[in-house]
Amino acid sequence: MLTRFIVAVMALLAGCTLLACSGGESRVLNILYWQAPSVSVPYQSSAFKDRDAGAVTLEPLALYEPDGSLAPVLAVEIPTIENGGVAPDQRSITWTLHSGVKWSDGSELTAEDVVFTWRYCTDEATGCTAADLFTGVESVEALDAHTIRIHFDAPTPYPYQAFVTTAAPIISRIQFAECVGSDARSCEQEHTKPVGTGPYRIISFTPEREVVYERNPHFRGEQPYFDRVVITGGGDAEDAAQAVLQLGTADYAWNLQVEPDLLRELEEAGHGTVISAFSDLVERIVFNQTNPDPELGADRSEYLDGSNPHPFLTIPAIRQAMSLAIDRSQIAALYGFAGQPECNLVAGPEQYRSAANDDCLGQDIDDARRLLDRHQVLDTDGDGIREHQGVPLRIVYMTSTNSIRQATQELIRDWWRAIGIETILVDYDASDYFGGDPVEHADRSYRRFFADVQMYATGGGIEPQAHLLEHRCDQIPTRNNYWGAGNHARACNVEYDSVFELLRLASPGRDRDALVKRLNDILVQSYVQIPLVRRGIVSAHAQTLQGVDLNPWDSELWNIAEWRR
Repeated sequence: MLTRFIVAVMALLAGCTLLACSGGESRVLNILYWQAPSVSVPYQSSAFKDRDAGAVTLEPLALYEPDGSLAPVLAVEIPTIENGGVAPDQRSITWTLHSGVKWSDGSELTAEDVVFTWRYCTDEATGCTAADLFTGVESVEALDAHTIRIHFDAPTPYPYQAFVTTAAPIISRIQFAECVGSDARSCEQEHTKPVGTGPYRIISFTPEREVVYERNPHFRGEQPYFDRVVITGGGDAEDAAQAVLQLGTADYAWNLQVEPDLLRELEEAGHGTVISAFSDLVERIVFNQTNPDPELGADRSEYLDGSNPHPFLTIPAIRQAMSLAIDRSQIAALYGFAGQPECNLVAGPEQYRSAANDDCLGQDIDDARRLLDRHQVLDTDGDGIREHQGVPLRIVYMTSTNSIRQATQELIRDWWRAIGIETILVDYDASDYFGGDPVEHADRSYRRFFADVQMYATGGGIEPQAHLLEHRCDQIPTRNNYWGAGNHARACNVEYDSVFELLRLASPGRDRDALVKRLNDILVQSYVQIPLVRRGIVSAHAQTLQGVDLNPWDSELWNIAEWRR
């Protein structure tokens, strides 16, 4: 029996065809993102679904291709010391824009748009979720209409962070002029329908439901094959897989966290192909280092300069015991070919992988119990739940809704129960969990973290510096930065911050590789975040769809201009 979601998709596709296909000639590309986009400007969300919705129309100076190489997009070339684009003292980088590039409203892209994007994202009150990419940037100046110079506050051996990848595109200074700082809260139209320089432009956006694009008539390149692109949200990963692989009612389905046996069964219908690739994406558990008690009101899960600690998850031995109790191989088996047990938070590229944490691969319930006993975390009243200083170890464990994540939660709940920790499982629709407004959806937002433990997947990309920066003390989400910073655990580690400063100054090579591993080890061995599984990216496309090149280092829609039938 077809789910209501698939029925709705089929009706939508038929409607789009009738709406857009005069004489049956229109070409419509139908993409399913069951975690529906909430915005299409990635500076207001760190969720991949929202980044991808923007990537169809917004462009950065450069991005990473599937092989990990850096390629220019809006820039003429990648600046280096050799071509004069990077200063010999490594304190500045100069980018040159292609001339004649127009926004989708017909206005011209200039260097002032790049400068404005920096100002927009570095105003703390904007709540920019990619502000970490601009750390160390002292200023951005327009040398002329097509030349931008970024000045750093110290020598920066790896200067390719700001305006690089589809997570950091350029936005229009004219369209967003009134959206800087706290005014960003009132800019729903701009954040859902930005003008862009990419191959398609947005013509309608219904948050958590649908984004519709048409060809950008001002696109500088060859006009793309499709007349219209529709990203539809809703249902779940299994629904999306079924629509592409079994029913043939959609062209592309994203993020198929579906049991591998079911994917193989659906693929046998012959309508579509499953594609996958590994990068550095790690499913992880994050321990809240602040108190999420609802009785705290506005101070719930707020850092408050360290004065609002969690009643027991700030104890390293408790977090370590919770890690020891987990069987990562059993969780990886839920993902089949798309999962590997993982002991690092920086899981790739290979030169950054540490070998210092491999003992996490062995589950040890007995050792976890002994560790808690040694630290006097005991079950004193015989109810099966241990206490720390009289506080029972009862936790709320939150994540987004999908079958594999719920299966993971259930396994971990049982293992934690075996060591005397009671766990309440909650899950929320991914649109609210990852992309919902942190005020309107506070209880469901992973940015607000109104739980003791949460689980999601993320990674650092081909060059992990920006991702590692997110764990610094100054990156803790608070009401002052509109919970846009990336240190969701609310953990402050002075040693980590000191080592990170060394990384900022380190040139590519063995010394830099060693610093990345050291930062990873500090994080892993503090047990504030614990890695579970290195996840492969899994999607599917119709057999008739050509040009898809799955990119594990950037947006899956990075080359949508080349997709065709």
